[in-house]
Amino acid sequence: MKYTGIKIILFIVIIVLAWLVVDSIRTPLRFNQVKEQREKVVIENLKDIRSGQLIFKTIHKSYAENFDTLIDFIRNGEIPEVNIIPDPEDTTFTKTIKDTLGYVNVADSLYGHRPDFSIDSLRYIPFSGGKEFSLDAGTIETGGITVNVFEASALYTEFLRGLDEQLILNLVKAKEDIDRFPGLKVGSMNEASTDGNWE
Repeated sequence: MKYTGIKIILFIVIIVLAWLVVDSIRTPLRFNQVKEQREKVVIENLKDIRSGQLIFKTIHKSYAENFDTLIDFIRNGEIPEVNIIPDPEDTTFTKTIKDTLGYVNVADSLYGHRPDFSIDSLRYIPFSGGKEFSLDAGTIETGGITVNVFEASALYTEFLRGLDEQLILNLVKAKEDIDRFPGLKVGSMNEASTDGNWE
């Protein structure tokens, strides 16, 4: 009878230890799965910000320095719809004529194919509880030329909110140890690039 009680206790201890081992393996796997899902959403938002900035620069010759300016431009700005045709008087077929057909709203041009897109949500980091993307713009000198630059970013600690805090800290430290941005960003305030750090 005494041995039966010990066997039952040992069996329970083995079950608990087995569950802890399995859970210690599953926790990072679940974390990575959710992290990848959230990154896809944040990347899509950063691409939307980049698209808006590129159109803004085409019209204004510089990037928007804040979301109020960028969102107002996307909501109310217009871009010309241009038809480019070969110059009929050019026998070398190298000259073209640009004919402005009209103007298209920026929001319709960029996001019209996405009925669920909200311009006002462009500034907010998904999954962060209402935090905004960091947005900056300016100029830098490179090769003796002044170049317009912008950067939009979101930290892991912001869009991985609610997940295992230790795993988030480990991820941030791993990025910082190799001198990488601990999150997702598009553009750069230090170099002439509009690439995202996921590309």
